[in-house]
Amino acid sequence: MKWLTEDALLVCDHRGKVDNRPSQAFVRIEGRRVLVATDPEGRGISGCPNANPLAGIRPCLTTMKVDEGYSTLVRIAGRPVALDALKGRTDGTPPATVDYIVQRPGQSLVKARS
Repeated sequence: MKWLTEDALLVCDHRGKVDNRPSQAFVRIEGRRVLVATDPEGRGISGCPNANPLAGIRPCLTTMKVDEGYSTLVRIAGRPVALDALKGRTDGTPPATVDYIVQRPGQSLVKARS
């Protein structure tokens, strides 16, 4: 599985884009910071088209806790590296049932086992 960098593209099930903000600057791949545990959590989502206020449907606006996709072997400053198998939930309608996933890891050089 590939490590995620700040250039990774994470999207909700409706293809809204997750805002990446890496929390560490120690490790980089091709000059881009690597994402670690909890970087993908609590992030904003832009462009989610799943909205119908009259029907009570709201778009995905924020990522929730990651369900899977952090390395159990590789850590940076004690925090697991985020991998391209990463998956979590969003706050979209219905809450805690809409996923966000990795569409592109942001690099193609470095891999690790989960």
